[in-house]
Amino acid sequence: MAEQKTKSSLDPELLRRLKAEAKSPYRGLRQFIYVSCLASGAIGGVVFFFKVVAGRDLETSIPNLAVQAGVVGLMMLLLRIDRNKIE
Repeated sequence: MAEQKTKSSLDPELLRRLKAEAKSPYRGLRQFIYVSCLASGAIGGVVFFFKVVAGRDLETSIPNLAVQAGVVGLMMLLLRIDRNKIE
């Protein structure tokens, strides 16, 4: 019979990170996507905000501004949920 080790031979910090990754796989990738989409929505929101302020193409700029605000809000919500899930 093989000898069983009672303690892990892994570094405690590495073991902690591996357990966190097992609980929430691809967490870093998801957060990167959330932040990227949030930044994109914020940039688009600024562009459409200034189009609305300038009074240009209001029939398309106002709905687009609302979509960009929705994207920013959704990404903030998803990022907050993902950050609070583990910690």
